[in-house]
Amino acid sequence: MKRDRIIYLVTTWGVALMMLMSSAMYLTKNPELMAGFQTLGLPVYMIGILGVAKLLGAIALLLPKFEKVKEWAYAGFAFTFIGAVIIHLATNTSFAGPLVFLIVLGVSYFFRQRVLMLKKA
Repeated sequence: MKRDRIIYLVTTWGVALMMLMSSAMYLTKNPELMAGFQTLGLPVYMIGILGVAKLLGAIALLLPKFEKVKEWAYAGFAFTFIGAVIIHLATNTSFAGPLVFLIVLGVSYFFRQRVLMLKKA
């Protein structure tokens, strides 16, 4: 139980902190990020939307309550990371970052389910 909880907390905080930093880059319209969006051919208006979504999702992952909102945050981040991997594959750019965080997100979700199951037992 203790090992599962530690793995859950470390991976969840890792994803949440990375998404908070990413959100800050999106909301401040980081020049490198803007250039990356233009290189990939993505619409610039998506930057603000994704920045707010990443911020809210990171907060939802860290809140101890609101289980349904947390589930939506996991789903949203999974879609975001899968979409990022696909876009990077389609444009022949490095997809390692989004793939690693997709895996870390999956580990976080798996151990969250184990911790919740053990609490109920």
